[in-house]
Amino acid sequence: MKGSDYVKTGISFGTALAMVISYTTNKSILWAIIHGLLSWLYVIYFALVK
Repeated sequence: MKGSDYVKTGISFGTALAMVISYTTNKSILWAIIHGLLSWLYVIYFALVK
């Protein structure tokens, strides 16, 4: 696997993780999409605040 493959995998995983956390917390598809766009920023925010 090349370095760029790891980055793509990390971004995809971060997006999926953010969307699952958001939907589980808020029960809103719109918020899940917005948080999916923010990806790792939302995951880190959620880990620090919640």
